[in-house]
Amino acid sequence: MSALNREVLESQLKQAASQFDFGISETQQAKLIDYVCMIHKWNKAYNLTSVREPEAMLTKHIVDSVAVMPYLQGSRFIDVGTGPGLPGIPLAIMMPHAQFTLLDSLGKRVRFMKQCAHEMKIENIFPIQSRVEDHCPEKVYDGVLSRAFASLKDMLHWCEHLVDSKGAFFALKGQLPSEELAQIPGHFTVETAETLLVPGLEGQRHLVVIKKT
Repeated sequence: MSALNREVLESQLKQAASQFDFGISETQQAKLIDYVCMIHKWNKAYNLTSVREPEAMLTKHIVDSVAVMPYLQGSRFIDVGTGPGLPGIPLAIMMPHAQFTLLDSLGKRVRFMKQCAHEMKIENIFPIQSRVEDHCPEKVYDGVLSRAFASLKDMLHWCEHLVDSKGAFFALKGQLPSEELAQIPGHFTVETAETLLVPGLEGQRHLVVIKKT
């Protein structure tokens, strides 16, 4: 495993940030790198991600997550199957006035996210250990975020109760999943399928936005 060099990560993130149409403040950049440091530290014992190199974590997890920020509408989101908090924690750092419920079924991941909230003073994330079908919020969310969680059909089936007709499903995908799009049930509509710019990342990334009909 490569040693963590904070200066290298800072330079790498500044370079990526310069290619986005939105700004990332120095405070936000510092917190995003703090988060990479936390994953790197905990990964040895908790196996949070198969990505081991901090520089690769920054591109594949952090930059990839914040790339969807311009497309999000609303102030209350749930990140289902979030793992160590992706994309929810990077987006919470970028959107301090929005709330992010971070849902995962594994206790060790939830413990890690709670530690991130405590150490990094992120007050707008709410880690919860639960299966998504068992999670019944008092109030529906504005958006459901899904990254490497399930097929579109399964994601919609399991998460249908989390939003109403005003809410949206935001699915982060690699290549545009034509077969998955064809299997979406008739009472859902694909609002848009955006090609994402993720500086430094090889391969395609897309964001599929779906609403209830």
